[in-house]
Amino acid sequence: MTSTSVGIGAEAGAQAARSRALAVLRIRGRALAVALLPAAATVILLTGGSTGHFVGHGWDTARWIVGALAVLVLLAAAGVALVVARARPAVSPTVPIPEESAPDLYRMVRDLADRLDVPVPSAIALTPDCDSWLEDRTHPAHGPPVPRGGDELGTPGPHRRTPAAPVLVIGSPFLWWMRVGELRAVLAPVVAGTGPSAHPDIAAARRFVRGLDAAVGVSATPARCPATRLVCAGVGWVARLLLRGCREHAALMERGVAAAAAERAQAVDYGLRIVAQEQVGLAYAGWDRLLTRVALPAWRMGRWPSRLDAGVVAALTELSRRDRLAEGFASRLGERPACDLLEEPGLVDEAASLLAARLFHGGPAEPGPAWSPVAWQEYPDEVVDRTWRTEAARLHRVLDALGVRATPDPAAPEPGGPTLARVLDHLTVPSAAGRRPYLPAYDADSRTPGCEDEEAGEPAGTERSAALAAGLTAALAREEHEGTPGATTAAVSPGGPAPAGQGCQGGPGSPLWDDGALPLFPLQPPRTARELLADHVTAMVCCAAVDTAGATPGLDWLDGPSLLVGGERAADLTPRVLSLIEEGDPAPLRAWLVESGIRPEKPVRLV
Repeated sequence: MTSTSVGIGAEAGAQAARSRALAVLRIRGRALAVALLPAAATVILLTGGSTGHFVGHGWDTARWIVGALAVLVLLAAAGVALVVARARPAVSPTVPIPEESAPDLYRMVRDLADRLDVPVPSAIALTPDCDSWLEDRTHPAHGPPVPRGGDELGTPGPHRRTPAAPVLVIGSPFLWWMRVGELRAVLAPVVAGTGPSAHPDIAAARRFVRGLDAAVGVSATPARCPATRLVCAGVGWVARLLLRGCREHAALMERGVAAAAAERAQAVDYGLRIVAQEQVGLAYAGWDRLLTRVALPAWRMGRWPSRLDAGVVAALTELSRRDRLAEGFASRLGERPACDLLEEPGLVDEAASLLAARLFHGGPAEPGPAWSPVAWQEYPDEVVDRTWRTEAARLHRVLDALGVRATPDPAAPEPGGPTLARVLDHLTVPSAAGRRPYLPAYDADSRTPGCEDEEAGEPAGTERSAALAAGLTAALAREEHEGTPGATTAAVSPGGPAPAGQGCQGGPGSPLWDDGALPLFPLQPPRTARELLADHVTAMVCCAAVDTAGATPGLDWLDGPSLLVGGERAADLTPRVLSLIEEGDPAPLRAWLVESGIRPEKPVRLV
């Protein structure tokens, strides 16, 4: 593809975006014309009266009515315009990267922008997600104005105030998994988007749409007095009406901007971009797996892994070892990683990891006694073992509340101690006649919750397992309400303001986003009662294995917490636990215990 054809394609996309931007601005102009129409009619009536054309009692009444209507419409339009202009548009929570902390990264972005012949992004920030984009933060509430001498990247400019270029937001997993050349290839079409963004019509259309969106958010804010709610309802109705009119044009405008940026970026690292796009998909898969299987159990314990991005590398390296389709990806690790472009990658990783805990789990903004970081080497003991013993202790507390005796065998060692035998005996159904029809709640791999017995209208399983699951659900709800570490949510309320380094601030002590809406992106829905029961019984089995058979807690980068028996991962435990809690059949689990040398009658250590 020649540079001429690339230029023609980029210009066509930019032209399409500009035409759609003008369509959005025409909608704004029509709204202004509608607001001015009663005032124009009033001027006509007043002029006609002064010239002797519109005289009489009827015309005087019309002048008063139309004049009053014009005043009301103008006041309403001024109020809506004021809200649209002053409402703070939503900004993605990010970790800002000053130039002094990443001079090489800024240099690479500046060189990329120069090669693409587009404005340089005004700043760089990281997001704990596998995506990259440009974000306009020119609203006064988003931060200080751009320096008069040039943009934030140090590009020289005239001594006059010019609109700031968008902020380049980069997915933090990309920096750790991708090589420098791959990151450059991935960022090329993103940085190229600063070109169309600098066009006045496109910038004005974007400001208008963002203002309408922010006005809708302001109108939806609860806890207002009735009069204010009425006014906000009117503002919200007008803003939503205008948004509906702009929706299609705004979407096509952004599509044109993206097409123009993609066409312009074709001339930069075209061959490498194909390989880099494969790494984007791989990084997304590894990041999602790391969050749901590894980070989430730690967050539930009130701990947050402080090196999530470094964990992505370990997870994807393990994936490349197991999956033949990813075999060649690990060989790239000998090249320079993109995180070397940062001066202190460890501190940036820690800030991104804390922000990820806030966004995906609703954790607090700052570390504390009940919300402390955990290193990967400490994860098995500090998270896995503690989780098992906390859940085992909760299981026995619920059994105590249900009146289940400690052990049916008075000759057992420490008859009053917490034993796995107590759980097995309680959940065992004496005969098949007393069991409900077995419907798998989830299999050992997919763990899909929510399967129910449609004829009975209740979850499949025995009566004892249903009662125990209900007790565990109630106990967890009480612990969550009391803020007990180990409950399903973070141990500390996330209501505090975001600290410096968590994104741009709207003012002193003002958080960038609404803390009351955290988590913004919950990873998983709350666990069902049967999931809770299966997790607690599994935890009790793991505690017995550690205390009586020399097993150890472990961390699998792809599957999360794991039990290591004889140095091998116990991968066949889940279906045996399900057989116990859903069919009341302990035979598969007891056979596995005997095979592994685990003694269920011996007490275990709880927290």
